[in-house]
Amino acid sequence: MTTIQARRKLIVILLLCVAVGGAVLRHLGAPGTTLRDVGTLLMLLWIPVIGNVVAWLVGKVRRKPVADAAPAADFDAAQPFRPQLQVELTLRPAGVPAEDLPIAEGEHHCAFVIGNEGFSGKWQVPEGGSFRRGTPQALQVEFLSPELALPKFRPGVVFRMLVGEAFIGDGRVLQSIEAATAPAA
Repeated sequence: MTTIQARRKLIVILLLCVAVGGAVLRHLGAPGTTLRDVGTLLMLLWIPVIGNVVAWLVGKVRRKPVADAAPAADFDAAQPFRPQLQVELTLRPAGVPAEDLPIAEGEHHCAFVIGNEGFSGKWQVPEGGSFRRGTPQALQVEFLSPELALPKFRPGVVFRMLVGEAFIGDGRVLQSIEAATAPAA
């Protein structure tokens, strides 16, 4: 038991004793006397503790976890990377010099944020490539839900990259991959 818990327990016991003493004074005092009014007042000091005791009991009741929660959607690992956009990314500098390492090749997952809307996606550093934070890089992006994201990510749109609770970089849409591979008329 921590010191705070021990103090709280002592306070509850003392207030309970004061309330019992108030009940005795109220019982002994004649109606309309100061003794009876003081007994009533001492009994009323117990009321705030009752709320704390009820809150403590509610906290002890184990709540069942919500089983109906939908599983988080994620990319299928068996599917190859299918780029949808060409973007320019600039990762923000690391907060600690020891973490200022080159960004390795492969897929990196994040949320791409425009205003207050976020879209799950991943970007890929080509095989044999790497780059340092703070330098703009032209990379390819794939969205988890392209039907929702692509209408928002038009050429020239700026966005931020979110991983966990931290914005790790900034970017700008260069072009749609479909537009770049479409035959010229």
